[in-house]
Amino acid sequence: MNIGLLGGTFDPIHHGHLALARAAKERFDLGRIHFVPANVPPHKQSRAVTPYFHRYAMVVLATMGEKAFVPSVLEAPGVVTTPVSGAKGRPAKDEVSGANYSIDTVKRLKQSLKKIDLVFFLIGMDAFSEIAHWHQAEALFRECEFIVASRPGYSLADVANALPEKIRPPQSVSQPFAKQPATGDLVLRGATIHLLENVNQAVSATAIREAIVAKKPLRRFVDAAVEEYIKKEGLYLSR
Repeated sequence: MNIGLLGGTFDPIHHGHLALARAAKERFDLGRIHFVPANVPPHKQSRAVTPYFHRYAMVVLATMGEKAFVPSVLEAPGVVTTPVSGAKGRPAKDEVSGANYSIDTVKRLKQSLKKIDLVFFLIGMDAFSEIAHWHQAEALFRECEFIVASRPGYSLADVANALPEKIRPPQSVSQPFAKQPATGDLVLRGATIHLLENVNQAVSATAIREAIVAKKPLRRFVDAAVEEYIKKEGLYLSR
């Protein structure tokens, strides 16, 4: 089975996340897509993040109408995981602490899957452009294939140049891609990237928070159940 993993802060989950998941599911016949809210996002530790249980609840509400969409607690606070093997081949338990890294989450997910299952990591182009700076980025590309939501203005060269240095093609190879839009598939030694077109929506967490403060409707940004939850819990009013 093809399995998708869509991680993020989901603060809050919005139509852009769901559009990416639906497009990836259709194109790559994904049997399940795990939506994984991060407890401690590595790149957002400098700013306040809505408590995990609120963000997880909104993911549950946004995905409840899709059988293939699975709210995941892989990065929940206090999650205890079982690595593939511990000392002398015995399983070893290790409590998640500090920031949540995608490489650990993918490995954790794969422990529950069959060997024939294939994992696809879903991500937007803006986040992918910073992928070389992620924790153990090279190892992450070995663990799964990537599905990237393309954006106008990006070329295949931009995608190739965003890769970690050791798996990045030389300029002589990537330069011809500079005039080619970021579409199709990019298969390199150590990395397989699939580009999805026409799935980007003009939605951002910042725009949603600004709309909340201005007391504007949120339906254009989020699912109705998520909008109701945000209003009921009074989220984002203090930011």
